[in-house]
Amino acid sequence: MKDINMKRSTSKKSAITIALSTVFLFASAVNAKSVADSVVSEQRAALEKNTVNQGFGPQSPRDISQNYGTNLRRFGTAPNHNELNLCNIHFHKNAEHKGGDFTSYAGNGDGKGKNTGFLYNGKLSAAQMKPVSSQVCAAKGDALQSGDTLEVHFVYSTANVAPGPTLGACLAESTMNPGLRVEGQVIVLANDENAMNFGKLAEVTEVNGYYQAPNVPTNMGVPIQYLGSTTGPSYNEKASPLQVSWSVRPQVAVVDINSIREWCNDNVFKEDHAHGVRNLVQNPKLLSPIGN
Repeated sequence: MKDINMKRSTSKKSAITIALSTVFLFASAVNAKSVADSVVSEQRAALEKNTVNQGFGPQSPRDISQNYGTNLRRFGTAPNHNELNLCNIHFHKNAEHKGGDFTSYAGNGDGKGKNTGFLYNGKLSAAQMKPVSSQVCAAKGDALQSGDTLEVHFVYSTANVAPGPTLGACLAESTMNPGLRVEGQVIVLANDENAMNFGKLAEVTEVNGYYQAPNVPTNMGVPIQYLGSTTGPSYNEKASPLQVSWSVRPQVAVVDINSIREWCNDNVFKEDHAHGVRNLVQNPKLLSPIGN
């Protein structure tokens, strides 16, 4: 009888642990103070005022499950990434896009890109949610932790460029208007050495004369492709002038948090922290139609 009770007790503890670990996925939304909805509304209004009828092209990020958009400023779709040079890899804390496995709103955040965006909808095991004691990608003071959602951007350019820091690495004096493509992959961090290794995911090598990231998974659903712009919270109230062909995968990859710590400590892009998130662009006047 004692053994049975112990098993029941252990089972209850396991259930509680798993439940708590699931809640932890949304910790950034619960624990952080967010600005009022009115602040975000004012930012959206400023964005429309500063963008509509000003000649700007469609903007990003967007809800990839919604095809509607009335911004018809077209530009040539960039070639497939295997015909371009990978020039930059960086990531944002929480997904900038909404859709697929990442539709849970993290909240308004601080109005400047922190603690907003979208979170992984799924669950990790209690073991995968075990916090790490070391600082992970904390150069700007905000360490990553198990359960965090990130949106990784693999940026490609038609210019004759090599991988390097910032989006400036994607531009060249010899090419004033390069075609830009961003392959977006949302990941969730797990304390799991058997999960995907970020160093391998972000490995760069030359393939047929082009810099590539050949280990980006191809089994994360059919990518949603659309015409948009660069992202980041500096464009919450103004338009990004850069034109980007986007390809965003709807499924989330589970990545070992320890491997991303190692990558942040040493990578050619000099990336050492997660970037902020731009408000989701919802105004149809600022979005391109998908599928047309």
